[in-house]
Amino acid sequence: MTLIWLLIISYLLGSIPTALIVGKLGYGVDIRTLGSGNLGGTNTFRSLGFTAGLIVTVIDVLKGSIAAALPYTMGVDINPMLAGLPAVLGHCYPIFAGFRGGKAVATSAGVLLLYSPFCFIAAASTFFITMYLSKYVSLASIIAAIIAHTYAIFFGDKVLSIVTFALVVFLLWRHRSNIERILNGTERKISWM
Repeated sequence: MTLIWLLIISYLLGSIPTALIVGKLGYGVDIRTLGSGNLGGTNTFRSLGFTAGLIVTVIDVLKGSIAAALPYTMGVDINPMLAGLPAVLGHCYPIFAGFRGGKAVATSAGVLLLYSPFCFIAAASTFFITMYLSKYVSLASIIAAIIAHTYAIFFGDKVLSIVTFALVVFLLWRHRSNIERILNGTERKISWM
């Protein structure tokens, strides 16, 4: 029963619509009506500016890390990566925001940060390098996830390998419209890096 509560709490943590809260409290706007309409860091950066984007991204990362830490705080025997997955789903399909959320990147990064800091560093470094070179956040997110999966295979972590593979597939699906726009040259590039 405790395991079920852990998974529910993890999902509810992920469901906290950080971008929606920051937009309404700090700027008096519903960010779902701006830019891409996504409740994630990228849309917040583009629509509300650097400070709002940074706040949303940091909190969304923390949601994943806190969810992954639940097995330790609740004394439940479950791998932290698995404990964090409901938070990732909650971020994408938040019960508190009509099941319309972000694209899983920051919250997934938070889960990874708690479980394997070195894998997180490898993925985050790849993310920023790819974003700097390509100016595409979506492409950087996908390649960073692939690097995380490659890291997991190289170091023989079966749970990390399975979860990162699932995340790669999920990110590809969540970014399918971005991929299409990259291929036809209409994807928005960042201008601040």
